[in-house]
Amino acid sequence: MSLDKETVARVAKLARIRVEDDRLEALGAELNQIIGFVEQLDEVDTANVAPMTSVAKQKLRWRPDVVTDGDQAEQVTANAPESDMNFFAVPKVVE
Repeated sequence: MSLDKETVARVAKLARIRVEDDRLEALGAELNQIIGFVEQLDEVDTANVAPMTSVAKQKLRWRPDVVTDGDQAEQVTANAPESDMNFFAVPKVVE
């Protein structure tokens, strides 16, 4: 895949990046190299590779999903600058 100047300019606009016209060719070349590298990954056979979240074997620790510290709303909001009926009170920021 090869990106032309118009496509590079559109990508820059979508990314909210200001790119001068004389830099579009160089940026296009860099993006083409990146896309070429990503396309190489399609050649790798991953059919027999199990999905993983990390290269190190690890087992997540499970704990029971129970409420242990409930009914402490007053203590939680005690240090708040302002609270109202055990809820944090914040100033209005949207008109």
